[in-house]
Amino acid sequence: MRWNDKRYHTLNYELRKIFFQKVIKLSLDGGFTCPNRDGSIGTKGCIFCSEQGSGEFSAPRSLDIKQQINQQKEFLSPKWRTGKYIAYFQNFTNTYAPVDELRKKFYEAISCDDIVGLAIATRPDCLPEDVLDLLEELSKKTFLWIELGLQTIHENTAKLISRGYSLKCFEEAVQRLKNRNITTVTHLILGLPGERREDILKSVEYVGQKGIWGVKLHLLHILRNTDLYKLYMQEKFKLFTQEEYISLIADALEILPPDVVVHRVTGDGAKDLLVGPRWSLNKLAVLTGIDGELKKRGTYQGYKAHVK
Repeated sequence: MRWNDKRYHTLNYELRKIFFQKVIKLSLDGGFTCPNRDGSIGTKGCIFCSEQGSGEFSAPRSLDIKQQINQQKEFLSPKWRTGKYIAYFQNFTNTYAPVDELRKKFYEAISCDDIVGLAIATRPDCLPEDVLDLLEELSKKTFLWIELGLQTIHENTAKLISRGYSLKCFEEAVQRLKNRNITTVTHLILGLPGERREDILKSVEYVGQKGIWGVKLHLLHILRNTDLYKLYMQEKFKLFTQEEYISLIADALEILPPDVVVHRVTGDGAKDLLVGPRWSLNKLAVLTGIDGELKKRGTYQGYKAHVK
């Protein structure tokens, strides 16, 4: 079986190149909060964020880290019987705690059997020097990447979604991580209210020019009981059709340099919480549609750019 049957540089392909076998992410809840929830910046979080802190599929925080890892392995075993694992701290802001607490939880994760790497989702405004020291230390002991949720480069949209930090803050965080040779992944949300196709592609182009290792391209999806849901119910802003989104993703992949690792090209929402777009629940159809569109265009990632 070929490691990469896609026309873009997938995470699966990259991890197989590094580890010579299937590597599976285990979504964990470190029990952290966020400055956009505890009152430091805000109390409601970003408007798209659910009560689980965008971690609807992670293990429960009532379990310790080792128990969560074992539970996630068991949960995923019907799909992947064997493999190595990345411990993925997903929920909320996973560097927003005293460094001793971070050290304990991160080291507990990488000490577990078959864990070959560590992925940590956080905010660019939550990387003080002592935390960067710890991350640099960890990067020398295991395969590590840090995920920063940029979502958009446009400041008006950033205010609308209550992101709580500037583009300059993001740029400074990326540079500080680079200075320590820490691998970085950036999240973008495609379809935020008020953004046109060209606005979205400018955000993609920006990330591609920053020398960032990886990117997650998220379909905007609306979860019940979020502030985004309330806004949607008031204004009924337009959501992408499946065909529109597939075309947009193909454009985005043509913009990205071929060495950028694409971690995600759509969005996941818990079925019982998802308001729309409901077509996103058929993830296989979306992925197949993207593959078909790229094949029809004769495109491989980085082949050409639509944004001038």
